[in-house]
Amino acid sequence: MSCGNHHETPCAEVLDAVSAYLDGEMTRDDAAHIAQHFDECGPCLHEFGIYQEVKVLVGRCCGGDQVPDDVRARVVDRIRSVTVTLRAEQTEA
Repeated sequence: MSCGNHHETPCAEVLDAVSAYLDGEMTRDDAAHIAQHFDECGPCLHEFGIYQEVKVLVGRCCGGDQVPDDVRARVVDRIRSVTVTLRAEQTEA
């Protein structure tokens, strides 16, 4: 995914690092670059919000158990497909 604009930190790199960002598993400098990117890039900020919500929902449902990466990826993919479907339906209306 890319918004098409140039950023100091590319969209793909930001989205690959979202989990580490949410979990506080990166250096302050790296986290600052990610946060700056979110300030500049609405699509990535939206994706970040999806990841954040998934993390909250899974935490609530699983009592804080670690979620396997493949499960998280499937949930995020499903949310994205629903979002895309809803946007397409809104555009057609």
